[in-house]
Amino acid sequence: MGLIGGAIVVGGLALVPLPGPGWVIVFVGLAVLATEFTWAARLEQFARKQVSAWTKWLLAQPIYIRALVGLATFLLVVGFFWIVFLIIGVPGWIPENWVPSWTGLK
Repeated sequence: MGLIGGAIVVGGLALVPLPGPGWVIVFVGLAVLATEFTWAARLEQFARKQVSAWTKWLLAQPIYIRALVGLATFLLVVGFFWIVFLIIGVPGWIPENWVPSWTGLK
């Protein structure tokens, strides 16, 4: 179970910068690891508390703060893809008109 849980955590961490359930997958992997290791159970509890505290704090903020956090998250994801596409190139399945010419990615 340790190897499976570790693989799930690593896979989830790889998906964190991408749109989708990266953190959910990390927590699933930690839950699997927690069945075998006490350190993983402690880490899972710590992470749950941190996510809960962050969510509570964010929901208590004015709408413009939440919007800024959402915008910052969006810009981080876009920046991640921009860097990846600069390194590996734009995949062929992405339409050419979706990639601005000023990015140097065409």
